Amino acid sequence: MHSSGKIIPVIFSAFLLFSGCTKEKNVSYGVNDKVVYEDKSLKTKRKSDAEYISILYTNLYQVPISPTRLYKTQNVVYSIGDRNVANEMVLSNYFNTSTLKIPKDSEMRADVAAFVEKCYKRFFLRYPSEGEKTFFINYINSNPNVSVEMVYTAFSVSDEYQYY
Repeated sequence: MHSSGKIIPVIFSAFLLFSGCTKEKNVSYGVNDKVVYEDKSLKTKRKSDAEYISILYTNLYQVPISPTRLYKTQNVVYSIGDRNVANEMVLSNYFNTSTLKIPKDSEMRADVAAFVEKCYKRFFLRYPSEGEKTFFINYINSNPNVSVEMVYTAFSVSDEYQYY
């Protein structure tokens, strides 16, 4: 009886050792990796005048606006009264400077699809839907007088750009 008391724990230990040590199975479910982007088209909070001016300046010049220039531009916006008219005047003023960092019209026409995608990422912080992309590509290709400035203006004064 004394030796059988030692055999049971040994058999139990051996059972645990062999049943617990199995090779891990590599299970694949056929799921493809996909990069997912947040839908930023559903923006609900309107940008303040300072936010709009600051973000617009950064989008056009690729550098942040100085506090002094922001203050002066805000005063111009406040003096005009109508926010949409003021934003268009600020935008027009920015386009009349030589330090803008925007592509040339020939660069836009060389690869319209890439240009449209860059505009959406630059201004709306998202990728365009296939419908949006197709619309802009067709519009730019069928209208030879459309310039980068016109497209940037359309994005900058759009309702979606007014919100974040």
